[in-house]
Amino acid sequence: MQLTRYTDYGFRLLTYLALLPPERLASIDEISNTYNISRNHVNKIVHQLGKANILFTKRGKGGGFRLNQKPEEINLADIVLLLENNLKVVECSDPPCRISPACSLRQILNEAADQFIQSLRQYCLADLVKSSNPTLYQVLELEPHR
Repeated sequence: MQLTRYTDYGFRLLTYLALLPPERLASIDEISNTYNISRNHVNKIVHQLGKANILFTKRGKGGGFRLNQKPEEINLADIVLLLENNLKVVECSDPPCRISPACSLRQILNEAADQFIQSLRQYCLADLVKSSNPTLYQVLELEPHR
């Protein structure tokens, strides 16, 4: 299973925000420039995470966005389920597969995808930015705030 680039970018954005002081707002340009991601992609991700109440967003002058929950409260499986359009590992109907009525591969792969999500349920955003990894601050050129 491979996650889409959209979800990957979503995790990058959330990781960045988790490293900032909780009250600090980030901007679309800041994330776009930090990760060399198009502003359009960042804008779409921020919009979707804002609608899901994972981010606090403020429009206009002095606006930006930040985490709306503590990193410990943001489950990685929930993020994947929110940002991924489709977790199907195989598509048996487009084009229609001749062996589909007798095939058990779809069920097996769906079980594997379920296990993937269950495994992610054990982790939260805080696990991605634990203080035991100070190099994230260095790589992103951020000052540790904790």
